[in-house]
Amino acid sequence: MGSGLLLRGAAALCARGLRAAAAGRLCPLLPRPPARLLSTGGAWCLRAALGPPGQGEPPRSVGRGRGAAYSEWEDGDEAELEELLAPGPPPGAQRLLVVHPAVKWGAKKPQLTTAELQIAEAVALINTLHNWTVLDKIILSTKTPDKKFIFGKGNFQILTEKIKGLPHITAVFLNIERLSPLTKKELEDAWGVTVFDRYTVVLHIFRCNARTKEAKLQIALAEIPLLRTNLKNEMSQLDQQRGGSRYIMGSGETFMEMQYRLLKEKEFKIRNALEKLRRKRSVLRTQRERREFPVISVMGYTNCGKTTLIKALTGDEGLQPQDQLFATLDITAHAGYLPSHLAVIYVDTIGFLSELPHDLIESFSATLEDVAYSDLIVHVRDISHPETALQKASVLSVLKNLNLPSHLLDSVVEVHNKVDLIERYQSPETNTIAVSALLGYGLEELKEEIERIVLKTTGKKILTIKVNLAGPQLSWLYKEATVQEVDVMPEDGTANVKVIISNSALGKYKKLFPQ
Repeated sequence: MGSGLLLRGAAALCARGLRAAAAGRLCPLLPRPPARLLSTGGAWCLRAALGPPGQGEPPRSVGRGRGAAYSEWEDGDEAELEELLAPGPPPGAQRLLVVHPAVKWGAKKPQLTTAELQIAEAVALINTLHNWTVLDKIILSTKTPDKKFIFGKGNFQILTEKIKGLPHITAVFLNIERLSPLTKKELEDAWGVTVFDRYTVVLHIFRCNARTKEAKLQIALAEIPLLRTNLKNEMSQLDQQRGGSRYIMGSGETFMEMQYRLLKEKEFKIRNALEKLRRKRSVLRTQRERREFPVISVMGYTNCGKTTLIKALTGDEGLQPQDQLFATLDITAHAGYLPSHLAVIYVDTIGFLSELPHDLIESFSATLEDVAYSDLIVHVRDISHPETALQKASVLSVLKNLNLPSHLLDSVVEVHNKVDLIERYQSPETNTIAVSALLGYGLEELKEEIERIVLKTTGKKILTIKVNLAGPQLSWLYKEATVQEVDVMPEDGTANVKVIISNSALGKYKKLFPQ
């Protein structure tokens, strides 16, 4: 009995140690977000818009609500969620050298950008992070960025000497999508500092900016491949030092096998938690569809001005746009009106990035899933950015990979934002709308175009219906349709009512009030 208790106690201690390792030691690159970023976030919340008011009435604020997506969690589930979201160690300051490997010839040479613009974006990524500072930057050419040392012998030696000449740097940011575990280890051994790639830097930004539990769950899912990589490195070191492949107290599995099993269990729990949220959002969508509020998803490259545009279209003072990359990670919904007084919901989505690692896109598929249920997509471009063509290509590439309905992709409204930064701007492309979300230029034209497409895609009609003012018809129309005008004719106690009405609501009206 005593030995059984000892074994169970040892197993429990081992499991707790492994969980701590998975959350902390095995992932030192992903510190806990600052407390100021963990405050009320933006849940994908339509509850306010779907409450008692009738369809013709303005939906109340559906902005950055809290917790609506989590009402189905029980107390026990909450505790389990907190374990899944266990943060890494506290954030520390980093002083970095940013290195961009420039492919100047061959099939891998980028087409719509330059090395100077690419390293500028890399610096902007680092500047997004609190207490992370770029001390220096360098562009070095390479023929094969996927080889073990990234660069040829000469440039690798130049880079190594530069790093040795910067004693104050704590890390190097190599501006490539993903480093292999072997390459990362070899570079860190050669340079004596931590080496980051785009995957770890972007994931770190995501973690710092995540406000809701859903966003944090999706980031925790995106961390799994990184944890597996770190685990492999840790185990190789243990094997060299003291034999990490030994079995754990007769459990039938090695230390490494137990670590992998715990990671697999964590991934399974995270996916289950995200599936619960999918089901919750499905209920919210059903309620929204019952009320028939058109939904417009606003998408674009990170920092293109999506949030500023939604604030200008809705007048939502609760929105606080920020001039930084990935300021929005949680889908948020905001009520607005079109010129016909039709109430709509604008959805603010996560921004995109060129060479955004596939694992990160896959992890946020639960959030982006809602875009497929929109009535219209508005693609916002920062037309003043020197890489605007590349940014457009990056966004369209992601949209195509989301398996969206063809009618959504065919009806995308392209908005050229920040035209106030370009003197006498004239769009070289057709079927685009030039705006300045900051100054309000072009917003009425944009609203009219959105209204035209929304009416077409939703099947809503603009009709004039004659009603008897003594009956309930007018109040019914105010509740179930969008009333634009009421022309009262007092001589016979009737009114001509101009409304925007869906086919289903019109069918109900004719059934309730036959002529």
